[in-house]
Amino acid sequence: MTTRELIDYCLTYPSAFEDYPFDEVTAVLKHQSNKKMFALIGERDEKTYINLKCDPMKADILRTLFTGVTPGYHMNKSHWNTVLADSDVPFAELCLMIQESFDLTKPKTRKKVSP
Repeated sequence: MTTRELIDYCLTYPSAFEDYPFDEVTAVLKHQSNKKMFALIGERDEKTYINLKCDPMKADILRTLFTGVTPGYHMNKSHWNTVLADSDVPFAELCLMIQESFDLTKPKTRKKVSP
């Protein structure tokens, strides 16, 4: 997948928006309401990468299963993975990773407290 294709896919999630806070090359996909990042997409060495938040236990499993998944580049290594877009990670699995990252960073719903 190209960088633009990954960005366009991430923009299909509800209230997602594209931002460029670091430079004009690295896209950050955020939630509209809480401004939390759920994906960071960029290129390094002419390869497309995406950083995604992940449950720490699952992150270790994914890194073992796929050579295209490594600890998050410039991120918290236990909570973020960097995924090489054109690697051994199947597209369906990449979509699940994006969904999980989106869910982990979306705004929390508050429970009503009864008096």
